[in-house]
This record gives sequence, C-alpha cells and structure tokens, in this order.
Amino acid sequence: MTTHLDDTARTAGPADTAAWSPPQEPDAAPAPGPGEPKRPLAARIWRGRPEDPRWARPAFLGLLLATCVLYLYNLSASGYANSFYSAAVQAGSQSWKAFFFGSLDSANAITVDKPPAALWPMALSVKVFGLNSWAILVPEVLMGVGSVAAVYASVRRRFSPASGLIGGAVLALTPVAALMFRFNNPDAMLALLMTVACYLVVRALEDGRTKWLVWAGVAIGVAFLAKTLQAFLILPPLAIVYAVCAPVPLRKRFSQLALATAALVVSGGWWVAVVELWPASSRPYIGGSQNNSFLELTFGYNGLGRLNGEETGSVGGGGGGGTGQWGETGWDRMFNSEIGAQISWLLPAALILLAAGLVATRRRKRTSVTRGAFLVWGGSLLITTVVFSFMAGIFHQYYTIALAPYMAAVVGMGTGILWEKRSGIWASLTLAAASVAAAAWGYVLLNRTPDHLPWLKWLVLVGGLAGALGLVFAGRLPRRLALAAAAVSVLAALAGPTAYTLSTVDSAHTGSIPTAGPAGASMMGGGRGGPGGGDGGFGGGGPGRQGQQGQQGQQGQGQQNGGGLPGGTPGQGRTAPGGQANGDGGRMGGGAGGLINGATVTDEAKKLLGADSENYTWAGAAIGSQNAASYQLATGDPVMAIGGFNGTDPSPTLAQFKQYVADGRIHYFISSGSGGGGAMGGGSGDGTSAQIAEWIEANFKQVTVGSATFYDLTQETTG
Repeated sequence: MTTHLDDTARTAGPADTAAWSPPQEPDAAPAPGPGEPKRPLAARIWRGRPEDPRWARPAFLGLLLATCVLYLYNLSASGYANSFYSAAVQAGSQSWKAFFFGSLDSANAITVDKPPAALWPMALSVKVFGLNSWAILVPEVLMGVGSVAAVYASVRRRFSPASGLIGGAVLALTPVAALMFRFNNPDAMLALLMTVACYLVVRALEDGRTKWLVWAGVAIGVAFLAKTLQAFLILPPLAIVYAVCAPVPLRKRFSQLALATAALVVSGGWWVAVVELWPASSRPYIGGSQNNSFLELTFGYNGLGRLNGEETGSVGGGGGGGTGQWGETGWDRMFNSEIGAQISWLLPAALILLAAGLVATRRRKRTSVTRGAFLVWGGSLLITTVVFSFMAGIFHQYYTIALAPYMAAVVGMGTGILWEKRSGIWASLTLAAASVAAAAWGYVLLNRTPDHLPWLKWLVLVGGLAGALGLVFAGRLPRRLALAAAAVSVLAALAGPTAYTLSTVDSAHTGSIPTAGPAGASMMGGGRGGPGGGDGGFGGGGPGRQGQQGQQGQQGQGQQNGGGLPGGTPGQGRTAPGGQANGDGGRMGGGAGGLINGATVTDEAKKLLGADSENYTWAGAAIGSQNAASYQLATGDPVMAIGGFNGTDPSPTLAQFKQYVADGRIHYFISSGSGGGGAMGGGSGDGTSAQIAEWIEANFKQVTVGSATFYDLTQETTG
C-alpha cells in the first residue's frame, strides 16, 4: 500500500513557517549516504526509484514505447494532414519572419487564424528534415508520448505505479488522443501543456514551492500561444485549489499566485505585444480578424464568439439551446452520436471515481495533496466538459482531446485509492460500479457502429460485468483472484476505445475536421438532421461512409473520417455560394476556398504555377486558405490566400490586390471553378474576395489546365 504525503505533512501556520519544512517525498529516492556511490544513470533510468517494485520502471518505459510505436504506425498515410497548417509550417521553414508570425506563405500575406507556437516545432523539424509527412507529424507524436508520461508521473507520485500505468494507458488509447497526437492541428501542443500545468500544480501542492506554480503559469502562457483562450479554461480550478489547499500561509499563497499570473502574462504576452506594436504595413495580416488585430481575433473569433456563436467572419454558429450548425448543445453533448465515440468511453467511470475519491479524502486536512490532486484534475475535467457541452459557436469533435488527460488521470487516481481501500464494502462496490459503467457505456458506443467488430460489444459487456462481480468481493478474495478481477475489468473498459484507436491509426486523416474511429462513428448533427444536413447533420461522414480526396502535394489517397460542414449531405461538403464542390469526401471549393480539404493539384497545374515563379512574390493567389495551401504545398512556391481561411477576411483589399498585380508580384489567380468568389460567411457576393474575383474575371486572360481554371495576371484582356 502506498503511503501518501498527507499522512506525514502538516500545515504551516504564520507562527511556525520558519520552523516548518516539507517532509521527505515518500516516492522520492533517498539520497546516497556518506561513502555510498551514486547509482549509474542507466540503472536509474531502467530501475527507477529503489522502493518501486522491479516491474514498475520497465512497465512505464514499455508504455511509452508502445504509445510511440502505436502513434507512428501508418503515420505518413495522412500526408500533410491539415494542409492549412502544413502550408504555414512550410512557410516557417523558408522564412524566419513567416516562422515568427505564423504566416500561411513565406511572402507573408496573411497568418493562420491562431498564434504560431504549435507551428514552431513542426517548422523546425521541416527545416532540418525537409518537407514531408513524417517531419510534420512526428513532433505531434512526441507530444502525445510526453502527455502520457506526464499523466503517469502525476498519478504515480500520489498513488501506485499501477495507478499511473492505468492513467497513462487510458490517455494513450482514447480515440481522439490517437487522432490528434498524429495530426498537425494546435490541439496536440495544447493538450501536452495543459497536462504539464496540472502536474506542476500538484507538485506545488506537495511542498508549497513557488517554482512549481510559476512553471505552471509558463505552461499555460505558452498554451495560449498555441490556441489562445482555450488555455485559460482550467485556470479557475487550478487557482482556487492552490489558494485553498497549499501548505503555506495564506498571504504567501496569494503572492505565489500573483507570481504565477505574471509568469503566464510574460510567457504568453510577449508575442502578442510584439505583434500589436509591429507596424501593420510590414507584417502579415492577422488571419481570422476583421481589423488586422490579434487582440480582436483572440477575444472575438477565437474567444467569446466560440461561446455565444457570434464569430464575425465565421461560417456560422448557433448551437445554443438545441440543434445548431455546430451540433447539439446540452449536458449530454459529450455522449451523443457526434462526440461520444471520440472521448466518452470512460467518462462515466471517471465521474464515479472522481466522486469516490473526494468522498474518500473528505476528512483529511486542508493540505491533503491526495484530495488536492483529485480537485486539480477533476476540476479541470468538469469545467472543460461544461464549457464544451454548452458552447454555441464553432465546435469540432477533435476539440475533446482537451478532456483526455484529465479523464485519464482521474481514472488512474480513483482506481488507485479505491483499490487501497477495497477491504471496505463501499470502496469495492464503487469499483464495481465504475466497471459496470465503463462496460455498459462501451456497449452503447460500440452498438452505434454495428458493422464494426459486432462481437466486441458483447465481450466488453460480459467481461465488464464479470470483472465487476469479482470487484464486489475484492476485499475478501485472495490477492491473486482480486487482481484477476481487476485485470478483467480494466481490459473490458479499454477494449472499446482500443478498437476505435486501432481503426484510427489504420486510416488516413486529412482536412480541417478529422474524426476518430471507424466509418459512421461520429455523425455531426447527432443523426437528428441539422439544418440542411439530412440524417448526417453536418454533411460529412454519414453512417458507413467516408470521403476520399487526392492528397495535396503527395501521392495516394487520404481518407477523411466524418467531418463536413453545415448544410451538407452525407459524404459531401456543401457547395459555397459562387463555387462548386471540389472533389468528394466533404471537400469544399468555390468561394469558401476549399474550407474542408482544399484542392487536388494536377501535374499540369503544378508545372504552370512553377514556370518563372522565382520572378514573382506569389506564384498564384486563391480564395481561401485551404485552396492556396494545396497549391503552395504542391509547388513549394508562395500562394496568397485571399480572404484567409473562410475567404471572409478583408485581406487584401481590392485596391491592394490591384497594386500587387500592377507591380507584377502575382502571376496567376486560381479560380474555384465558377465565378463569383462568394464568401463562406454569408455568400452575399459583395465581400472583398468576391470583388477581387469579379475584377479578375473581367480583365484577365483565362487559362484552362485540365479541370482547373487560372487567370494570367500578366495578360489583360482587350475590350
């Protein structure tokens, strides 16, 4: 049985602060005595702490290795994954200015609609290893392995190595985690930094040292530079728990929180200050904003707009109070057919174990680190779940990766503390209840895809119930039988998410809205027919269907699981005003600029754009970032994204674009396939991108290459 720090620590009051010192960590290796040789590094890495069982460190290293191998498997099948971010990575590897600002192209016309921190590791990797799928995605895999290690380390410190392994395995085998730690969206870095922040706060609760809290502030500040305000979701529970539970005087607690806040502001604010102070005329336009302001982007499109659905320049929100364009909101959102298979496999069990952990520690003193750990991880889980459940703005299934580390830690901790107390009937019954909840909910989720491993749901249900029966008597059974019952319960609980995770890593994922699991595992619209969406709701990945697309700039086929846009039909993307569907599988062309997956670039088009490209600042220009990114990745030359991601940003203006053309800086305009260039945000046809498209069509020579249409901006038409 693990001895908790709580059992020996006491609270330092104002009168005895000087005399009080933190107790020896029960799970820290004792320092070598006088004359004792220090253990070799290899022995420390492989053996771990002297008091650990011999299997603990090899099992932990095995978990990390297995996670790494699992996430690396079939990695290159996804090609450039989300070409929007891959183009920015390519640009950052070519230009330090583009690297700093997160520009979509190396000529620095416009940035992505997020701050650039998540792009930096990938850009550095591409700079060293060249532009390829592995160079882009391996840094994301390493972030996944790091997140698993952080969950294990935090859970193991307070509980047992077995508890840490359970927590780490739950994270590694959560389908949405396997998806996003193999994908190039900012969510992988966000999940890693949020996990590290929780770990550091728990460390601070142990001994009250300021450095841990300050480093937690730094982690959240850097996370802000990955995905803006989402990094701040867990600040309330972290700050409150430390203010109440830290083992130092109250005045010091508040001064430490102030220092941590300062660290957060500095680590996250330095880049913002530079961007806001930099002359707008010599930096790229801030993508996603309407006024070329990062602060507007932060608090509008990427901030409050995500909560209330009023994102200016967006494709629309409006999920509040029922079914909206971004799916149903409500307390059950994390469990419905849109989201459930991504994250919720062990969420019911985690909520049971969280409540049990708080009950088990209710009588401990204020400074109980065990209870504090439950409050840190459980509070982060609850607040993120509530916000995700009721936010009315843009919401995608893959956002739920943010929940995975919190859920995994709670499952590991709850299992650990109840196993220690299994001789008490309430603890054994609660363990059994968690096992039943995991098995029953796993059965429900597996039953939503009846054609995928139809036998597995029965194995999960029967195994979970059998394990639960054994856990009821865990305190009375011989240790080996109790361990067998626990093992059966754990295997049954993990079987469903493991099957979906294996399906996820075995298929390619591309575009803007990837989903985990087999075909039909995640139907946007909840199967209840969102606006214009038929049974598939959001228009992508209806039951049993997956879209296909030509891989941008790479050979082979990419498989888009689920995904889609408001108003589409199952398996197809909605055609934007003034445009046409570009390929299939939910891809968007037209005025929206390939909002989902961009365009397929033929060899003829690549040759056309590459001719004399060194004589131009931009080899071409296209409406929307995904279209521009596709051509940029294929050619290696800068392509201007008119209107940013959605085609709705007022950049460049018509006057600016005319000047670029007059100066001979842009060679071709890449048409969406039909005229108009309507903006996705409303398609009124009178936006900046529409004005530019109409001016080009009226004044420049059209060049047709296969099914693609270009306009040569160096050749004006007569008359």
